[in-house]
Amino acid sequence: MEQLFQHAAITDGVTVRVAVNFLPEQSHVSAGKWFWVYHIRIENHSRETIQLLTRHWRITDGNGAVNHVDGEGVVGEQPILPPEGTHDYVSGCPLTTPHGSMEGHYTFRKESGEALRVAIPFFPLAAPATAD
Repeated sequence: MEQLFQHAAITDGVTVRVAVNFLPEQSHVSAGKWFWVYHIRIENHSRETIQLLTRHWRITDGNGAVNHVDGEGVVGEQPILPPEGTHDYVSGCPLTTPHGSMEGHYTFRKESGEALRVAIPFFPLAAPATAD
């Protein structure tokens, strides 16, 4: 089944698409824990092969608290994308509030050695209303 990507950003021919879903089975609302899973697809529509080196996330919870997360690659990989290549991965985000948001950027290296900063689109994290 094809994932419905709800959010996208394009930087210098590189498209980042995001689909996000709340996971009630991984959440513990009574304990103040909510969990979302997000699927990212990176599409290289540029003319150069690029390699993803690092990621930077800005995660904001429903109280406005911001957490910055930096790391190498994505889910343990530093994928190489040739022209028209794609890379998909799935990860998750826990929060202590029923809503928040994520956004950020990836740093790629082009064949020329030049760094390329690619935007990850802003996307909301929103749990459905509950009766509690």
